[in-house]
Amino acid sequence: MHWLRILPIALVASAVAFAWVAKGPAVQAQEDKDKITPEMAAVLDTMTKDVAKWADEKAVVDAVVAQNKVGPIADMTKEKWKEQRRRTPLIDGFQQNDAAKLMAERVKTTEGVVVEAFVSAAQGEKVAFLEKTSSYIHKGSAKFDVPFTTGKPWRGSPDFDESTQSYSLQFSVPVFAPRAEGEGEDVPRKTIGVMTVGVDLEKLAERAKRAAG
Repeated sequence: MHWLRILPIALVASAVAFAWVAKGPAVQAQEDKDKITPEMAAVLDTMTKDVAKWADEKAVVDAVVAQNKVGPIADMTKEKWKEQRRRTPLIDGFQQNDAAKLMAERVKTTEGVVVEAFVSAAQGEKVAFLEKTSSYIHKGSAKFDVPFTTGKPWRGSPDFDESTQSYSLQFSVPVFAPRAEGEGEDVPRKTIGVMTVGVDLEKLAERAKRAAG
């Protein structure tokens, strides 16, 4: 009857081996790549501060202020937004305004690390972007709600992004209202929108490696 005691152990071993084979080295490699190392996190911290400066530039702030005066496009549902092609007068308007042009210039300085950038107004609707986003309104998602309600940055987890068709990580920073004339630096500023960027994980790891020497 020894084989009855051995059988459960053999079954467990077989199950583990099957899981490893089913998972495959390619999947394991992707999981390893998606891990954020301390060095990568340090680069992200620096980039978050840089992007916060982008969000505070006049072209971005003015665009958000203007959008907040008119609100979202009426009847723009998720379905209608998905039906929009990537090259239409409507989409071009989001990509060619001053805020989008500023983001495009700033993104160039990241040497390929930032692969996505967009700005949302107070109701989560889009103000500007580099490429058409998967959603028109991001209100209700952490990438918008956290920075908009707390006035602090938000950072997501590595994921496959439909917009960029790559494995990336997103983080967001608040867009603040301009300071009134004579207003001191110690006076809290009202959050009026959010800027979100996506970073390519492979490029991020390369930059972190260079920074570490």
